[in-house]
Amino acid sequence: MFTIPGQANWFCDGISRRGFLKVGALGIGGLTLADMFRLEAMAGESLAGKSIINIYLPGGPTHMDTFDLKPEAPREFRGEFMPISTNVSGMEFCELMPRLASHGDKIALVRSVTDMNNEHSPRQSDSGWQERSLESQGGRPGIGSVMSKVLGPAQTTAHGTAPTFVDMNNWTRPGFLGQVHAGYQPDGNGRQNLQLSNGINEERFVDRNNLLADLDRMQRDVDNRHMMDAMDSFSQRAVGIITSGEIAKALDVREVDQTVKERYGIHRDGNNERFLMARRLVEAGVRCVALSWGGWDTHGDNFNSMRDQLPKLDAALSSLIEDLHNVGRLQDTIILMSGEFGRTPRVNGGAGRDHWPQAAFFFMAGGGFKTGQVIGATNRLGEQPIDRPVSLQQVFATIYHQLGIDPESTVLTDPNGRPQYLLDQRQLISELV
Repeated sequence: MFTIPGQANWFCDGISRRGFLKVGALGIGGLTLADMFRLEAMAGESLAGKSIINIYLPGGPTHMDTFDLKPEAPREFRGEFMPISTNVSGMEFCELMPRLASHGDKIALVRSVTDMNNEHSPRQSDSGWQERSLESQGGRPGIGSVMSKVLGPAQTTAHGTAPTFVDMNNWTRPGFLGQVHAGYQPDGNGRQNLQLSNGINEERFVDRNNLLADLDRMQRDVDNRHMMDAMDSFSQRAVGIITSGEIAKALDVREVDQTVKERYGIHRDGNNERFLMARRLVEAGVRCVALSWGGWDTHGDNFNSMRDQLPKLDAALSSLIEDLHNVGRLQDTIILMSGEFGRTPRVNGGAGRDHWPQAAFFFMAGGGFKTGQVIGATNRLGEQPIDRPVSLQQVFATIYHQLGIDPESTVLTDPNGRPQYLLDQRQLISELV
């Protein structure tokens, strides 16, 4: 039996044959890497579309102290920070994010999201749906899982094929699409499974004759439809992702120049490394990278928390935008950032802000959108949208459209055999496209 040694437990995929090309769990419930590629391909041919980096801010970031400051409001509303101008007239950010302000022309900001649910769950930032939607069937799939199902993997160059979807710290869910469309999680075992162990050299690893001899379904003499040739291609892609080392290399930032790490602010917060890895994964061919960052449930001591977190976020997010722009990849990469809801405009007695789903922001950069603009506005106290209210699902409909996935016609089949639209509200944000 041909396997790839490592420290993970090995699983069979349930197909009636001897195991082949076992690459550990890979975060998808024991499926082999080649199986993952075959199942992705069943959705149709790969498209050459855009990539996504989806940044989730858990806990619910305050809109009032980030992207929707109200300097003219009474102090108990406006808080302790002042807005600064960006390089786009009329677009202002918190003074704690000066580097990001220099990239306003690459950013589109929706300040009037109206319908966030009051729930501490990442599902809204992942899918545009509330946690309880289709909960009995596994829930709604996130955008990375939809991309895996509908688009499949991106074809790269001689380096092989990257996974469609990487979830860097396990906050997304595949919903009713099932684990084959879950994000690959680059944890300890997952990273080991991207590399050859000591004792297995590349020549032995890619020995096709030994590999194919281990397959029960290798009936080439009666294979009139050339299905085995197709099976070979999936296995070769699985081999390619291991032997190329591109994904393992993208996840290993130890050799990255120290000045780059400092620019990302990794010396101040090790979690900023995720932004650097996300950029490198996209450059290696991953279609969707999901990461979460920080803790934003600031019921108390909100302003000191912002003083700590916003400069770190400013460094990491600005560096990500700068680097993708400098290598010509920003227009092909959609950067998303959102949280669970906004926070109360009025500051509470503990110098904090509580949950406030009535108003929230959604941040986008790059991706071929019409950037350099703010869409919508809240009232003078930041309590509710008064100009251009936008639903969260409209945001996701616009993102899907930008990916080449038509939200009006694309449906997914749930476990009961019923077709499900990606979203209920499918009207695009016309200002962005």
